[in-house]
Amino acid sequence: MMTNQIYACLWSNEQAKEMAEYYCSVFKNSKIIAENPIVVNFEINGTKFMALNGGLKYKFSPATSFVIECETQDEIDHYWEKLGKGGVYNQCGWLDDKFGVSWQIVPKILGKLMSNPEKSPRVIEAFLKMKKFDIETLINA
Repeated sequence: MMTNQIYACLWSNEQAKEMAEYYCSVFKNSKIIAENPIVVNFEINGTKFMALNGGLKYKFSPATSFVIECETQDEIDHYWEKLGKGGVYNQCGWLDDKFGVSWQIVPKILGKLMSNPEKSPRVIEAFLKMKKFDIETLINA
């Protein structure tokens, strides 16, 4: 059975190379794998992305976002600061980077905390007050 690789195409206003270089600077395990005047292909943690010099026709929306599950508060802080710089910080771990791409920076433990019926309401109440997630506050909720 043949499998087809699926990857995201990030439409840009003639900023494909800048986008690829920026994301490769944020994520340690990343690299540009190919480029031409129209597209730049790059990988982040083994996942392929394509940045396209497409012009102003389309804009990004929070309806499509990339989720980064983080083990530690240091990881949350790193991605929050790096991806949010020059963008917009939103509620509950969401941000829009300087290109308008939406990201969710979430603690990996959140699913476990939310699965506990006793603790879940307190965790929800705590994170609804947050912009950047604070793991300790969620654990202690």
